[in-house]
Amino acid sequence: MNPYYNHEHTKEEVTAILGKIQDCVREGRYIISQNENRKENIDLINEYNISTKKQSSILLEIKPEDFCYSLQNTNLGYEHEVLYVFVPQVKLFNINDEEEMVDVYTKFNVIDRVNGNRVIVISFHKRNKPIDYLFR
Repeated sequence: MNPYYNHEHTKEEVTAILGKIQDCVREGRYIISQNENRKENIDLINEYNISTKKQSSILLEIKPEDFCYSLQNTNLGYEHEVLYVFVPQVKLFNINDEEEMVDVYTKFNVIDRVNGNRVIVISFHKRNKPIDYLFR
């Protein structure tokens, strides 16, 4: 197991962090990373034609039971940040308009600021590795 993964969270802690994340989504203080390093995010959004409204809807429907683990950011200069991983199962429609259940791997960075929190959704793509849910 990766030593950076933290499974030592209570449901109350996860509920609180998810509340912070979803408050930011509701208030428009979030972004889903779609740069050259986040091709998988772009691919999911394009493959299922996920509108901005649907993206926020997916994020707002995440439940504490979708939580997997947290981990320390290992990028230079960002080691103080904690990232949170949830994998909700979402009904999406593919290019052929066929309904699919998709495990959406989401990784969040909550930026605490004096003038209000912000959330960066680092990962928003199909699950591409095995995961374990903490509360299932």
